[in-house]
Parts: sequence; C-alpha cells; structure tokens
Amino acid sequence: MARPKLLPDNFTLCLVGTVILASLLPVHGQAAMAFNWVTDVAIGLLFFLHGAKLSREAIVAGATHWRLHAVVLLSTFALFPLLGFALKPLLAPIVTPSLYVGILFLCTLPSTVQSSIAFTSIAKGNVPAAVCSASASSLLGIFITPALVSVIVASQTAGGVSPWHTVWNIVLQLLVPFVAGQLLRPMIGNWVDRNRSVLKYVDQGSILLVVYAAFSEAVSEGLWHHIPLSALGGLLVACAVLLALALALTMLISKRLGFNRADQITIIFCGSKKSLAAGVPMAKVIFATHAVGAAVLPLMLFHQIQLMTCAALAQRWGARETDAQKRAAQQNATVAASGRVGPRA
Repeated sequence: MARPKLLPDNFTLCLVGTVILASLLPVHGQAAMAFNWVTDVAIGLLFFLHGAKLSREAIVAGATHWRLHAVVLLSTFALFPLLGFALKPLLAPIVTPSLYVGILFLCTLPSTVQSSIAFTSIAKGNVPAAVCSASASSLLGIFITPALVSVIVASQTAGGVSPWHTVWNIVLQLLVPFVAGQLLRPMIGNWVDRNRSVLKYVDQGSILLVVYAAFSEAVSEGLWHHIPLSALGGLLVACAVLLALALALTMLISKRLGFNRADQITIIFCGSKKSLAAGVPMAKVIFATHAVGAAVLPLMLFHQIQLMTCAALAQRWGARETDAQKRAAQQNATVAASGRVGPRA
C-alpha cells in the first residue's frame, strides 16, 4: 500500500527516532570522542559519494540556461537570507536565540538535489535544468554557505564564527572528498550509478550518525532545558512561514521574468528548498559541538515540511498538465476526424 503523501517518510521517522535516542541515551566522554571521529569519517564518505554521483555531462547539458540558474542561485543564497533577517521581528519572539541562529543557518544552505529533481519531474517541469541548477547549488554551497555563515550568523552570536577556521575545515572535510569523488567518477561512476538505491543508505546513515552525535552533545549541555515546548511550536510556524514565502516569491518572480511553465516549475522547486544532506555535515564543521543540535533542529523540521508541501504541489501540477495534454490530444483528434469526413469538393 502506498504511503499517504502527507505522512512523514521513513528517513524522517529515523531522524525523529535518532533525536529521541540521543535525548534518552546520549553518548559521553571517551565514547563521544570516538563517535565524533566516526562521524568525521562518515561525512568525508558522504561528500566523496556526492562528488562521484555528480554527472559533469548533466551540468554541461543544462549550463546554457543561465537566466534560470541565476534566479535559482539568487533565491537560494540571497532571497532566503534576506527573508531570515526581514522576518526577525516575527520569528525572534516565538523561538529561542539559538533556534533563530539555526533558522539563519538554514537560510544560507544550498538547495536539495534528489528531491528537487524528482518533484520537477513529477510536475512536468524542465528536468535537465533542474539537474544543473540543483547540482550547481550543491557545489557552490560548499563555498558560499560558510561565507554567509561567517557574516550573517556571526552577527547574531557573541563569540562569532572564525572564517579562516571554517574555510579550512570545509576544505579538509568536505571539499577534498568531493573533489576526490569527481576525479574518480570516470572509474567508479558506472558502479555508483548502478548502486544509487543502496548508496542512499550510506548517505542517510551518515546523517543519522551526525544527528545522534550532535544531539547527544546538545542534550548533555542542557538543550531541552533551554528550549521550551512553546519555542518548538514557534519553530514550526517559522519554518512554515519561511517556506510559504519562498514558494510564493519564486512563483511570482519566475512569472514576472517571463519563464515558461516548465521553467517556472524548476525555479520554484529548486529555489525554495534546502538540503538536509549538506546542512547537517556543514553544521558539524562550522559550529561548536554543543551548538550543532540547536543549529540543525530548524533544518530537520523545514526538511519535512518542504517534502510534504512540495510533494502535494508536484502531484497537483503534474496531474493538471497531464489533463491538459489529454484535452489537447482529444481536440487534435476531433479536428483531424472532422477534416477526414468533411464535404468533398
């Protein structure tokens, strides 16, 4: 039986279970140090696989559609941070300061790859352009996200974030494995493509390890004592408002700029989404260990809201386009039939 589209997927349920496990049985002391080393290795493997899976041919094929890609990148790395700042009078009173920092971090992240492409395909959008835009966003995010965090998030925290320390950690833990995966793609690319369904468990397992380590440290530092239930409710509202505005603005901007329907769909899905797969490892690299839990909590909630909302939109738009194509085919068939039986000269 198919899972109802508005219910959490299995991975989201695993994330919730991991947070609960870390809250009840957090890892401590020497075990925590060993666990952090394991998560570092897992993050390296995760970005190595991202590099190996990224097809250069797909990027080259869609790179000529530069106006669309520019709109998606500006939405991802400019519109979202501006929304995060503009909504501060609304968001800051309903969440804790640490959760608001997490919201700002969420706003700096790149777009998703797999789900953006999948939803674009379901909605009958421009899939090659979606592949290119989402892939470019993921790659550029390795550089842009730390820079934005150094400027935006540091302005909201007393201690700030050291940009040089962040850049070095990003290069060492994320970029080097990513480049290694790209360089080895000619040798292992076919194997990776054939085993994507299996390798997704490596991706998800890496994220779950990071989440468990992050929330273990955060719980040990008193995370749930500093975040009341009302703030979690406020965070739900904040994520919903942020996504609604992103969807509405990308829809409006793409229409005003004269893009066709297929390109509009691509811009909406690629420009309104944020990557959990990239965000969780980046948070571990960028933030102090005890702050990672609060930093990724908004992202985890936003991730599920965007999946449910975009799945519903994609199915609705895809069905509408299918119906339109059927009507057009029927009209063409009627016209052709009337031409065949028309009066003879």
